[in-house]
Amino acid sequence: MDFGLVLFTSDRGITPAAAAKLADDHGFTTFYVPEHTHIPVKRQAAHPTTGDETLPDDRYMRTLDPWVALATASAVTSRVRLSTAVALPVEHDPISLAKTIATLDHLSGGRVSVGVGFGWNTDELADHNVPPARRRTMLREYLEAMRELWTKEEAAYEGEFVNFGPSWSWPKPIQAHVPVLVGAAGTEKNFKWIARSADGWITTPRDFNIDEPVKLLQDTWAAAGRDGAPQIVALDFKPDPEKLAHWKQLGVTEVLFGLPDKPEDEVAAYVERLAGKLDALDL
Repeated sequence: MDFGLVLFTSDRGITPAAAAKLADDHGFTTFYVPEHTHIPVKRQAAHPTTGDETLPDDRYMRTLDPWVALATASAVTSRVRLSTAVALPVEHDPISLAKTIATLDHLSGGRVSVGVGFGWNTDELADHNVPPARRRTMLREYLEAMRELWTKEEAAYEGEFVNFGPSWSWPKPIQAHVPVLVGAAGTEKNFKWIARSADGWITTPRDFNIDEPVKLLQDTWAAAGRDGAPQIVALDFKPDPEKLAHWKQLGVTEVLFGLPDKPEDEVAAYVERLAGKLDALDL
């Protein structure tokens, strides 16, 4: 079982590059950053943890662009994987986004994974002309179209939301398959979507007991005829040896710990303590 770090980026505190360098230096597998293009002041969408339109953290309106952030991280790291938890592809043009991700994978030596979300903030999605009731279909088409551009010499796609004729687009990702993980609630509906269109699941901060959801995802994956097992990235807050051993037995492939929004020296001290605790575990 691997361990990763996620930085809720903002224009304060440690930079993504410095945080990713800490992850790289201390043996973490993946470094993640989130995405919100903007937060409309007048809102109706309920936040998953507050239950209403209020936000639990002002960083939602201060997040850095994830792909620029990961590009800066790529330049100062050599080993750690670079990912999003989560990005919102439907808020972008899929052809341009495919180019951005392929370029990052090319320049990083094939270290990119893509964590995506359906988008709980429908007010934000509306400003990008995303119909809330069709956001899942839209995301599926975006991912399918981007894979065409990543893998085909002459790529083309025809769908409800994405249409382009035979086209050339380089660079291609170094990886033959760029992994896509979905951050969403552990429901049968979401797991059927993952089994059809993605490579795994990122749990949410509300997923405390994941035994039943993990089993449901694994069964849904097998029923869909997918080979192997889904990747499962579980969010955690502090390393409890008994819980981590149990998660490994369940099939969790990576455990993700959040970084504090503090100056670099304080974050470095936290990462060093966390890495020491994880190194002491026999996992």
